Amino acid sequence: CVSLQANVINLKTFLSAVRLAHQGSDTGVLPLSPLVPAKNSDVEKPKTKMIITSRRDYPLTKSFPFSLEHLQTSYCKLARIDSRVLCLKRLRKLDLSHNHIKQLPATLGDLVCLQELDLHDNHLETFSGALCTSGLQKSLQFLDLSQNQIQALPLEFCGLRALVQLRLDDNALLRLPCRLGQLSCLRFLSAARNKLPFLPSDFRRLSLEKLDLFGNPFEQPNPLVPNIQLKIPLTLLECAARAIVNHRIPFDCRLLPFHLCEDLQVAKTCRCGSACLSSFIQITVTMNLHHVAHTVVLVDNMGGTDAPVLCYFCSLGCYSQFLDRHLQSN
Repeated sequence: CVSLQANVINLKTFLSAVRLAHQGSDTGVLPLSPLVPAKNSDVEKPKTKMIITSRRDYPLTKSFPFSLEHLQTSYCKLARIDSRVLCLKRLRKLDLSHNHIKQLPATLGDLVCLQELDLHDNHLETFSGALCTSGLQKSLQFLDLSQNQIQALPLEFCGLRALVQLRLDDNALLRLPCRLGQLSCLRFLSAARNKLPFLPSDFRRLSLEKLDLFGNPFEQPNPLVPNIQLKIPLTLLECAARAIVNHRIPFDCRLLPFHLCEDLQVAKTCRCGSACLSSFIQITVTMNLHHVAHTVVLVDNMGGTDAPVLCYFCSLGCYSQFLDRHLQSN
């Protein structure tokens, strides 16, 4: 059957033979050729890749092939992600760069095979926390959010544990997620030309191949000017919260109020290893970025590779011990 479909002449001859046989006529006069298997080149294979780089080539009525694994729709002036794209469950790579997308639908997280997502040069102002708790947690390895208008990433962002490469350049970021160190698979991070005054304390836990933080207005660290938020004596809530974190007691929103669960998830860690919630001393200290990355792009035009990182203390005693060591080393 496949061979006949691939050859129109054979198909016509076959149909003529069927008609003569049905009429009881002699089919010996027909030039029947032996059936041979169709060539691979004659059989259309499922389409797995599609690249569209102009508005006029974008399909308006025709559906995308459900077999697609790689889809690029760039320079198409898209204001939102097409719902037809969200039905492509086999997608591994989705490139929506150079468009006008302002918001990402929560259903984007249903693309559970998605490994690479490129949203470079769009109009995004936020990145949904719902996407960070979706199926993308286990699949997404490459994420490009550069050249957008994002000021902050949600707390849930650090749930994207499979991330290997993250690009955040040319946004308006005022801070990085406080639990960034949880991205244990992350190897390439760029957040150049943002508005970062300092790095989160958890940044120390990263182990990167390459790091680029060029062009951020980092503040000059001064450990001698602390931000003191101590509550003496400690409140009962603070004591209970510290005990929960220090002893790794399981908790969820069925046991504790939702806002308290959120606070516990971002509990600060003192240099002594103890946790603190709303009672702490905060300073910024200098960190050489080579401690977390093999290759570091210069932070400024002066050849520096140092950046300020937040540091917390749970008590006056811990801060005093740090201060003594700091003054002795200088």
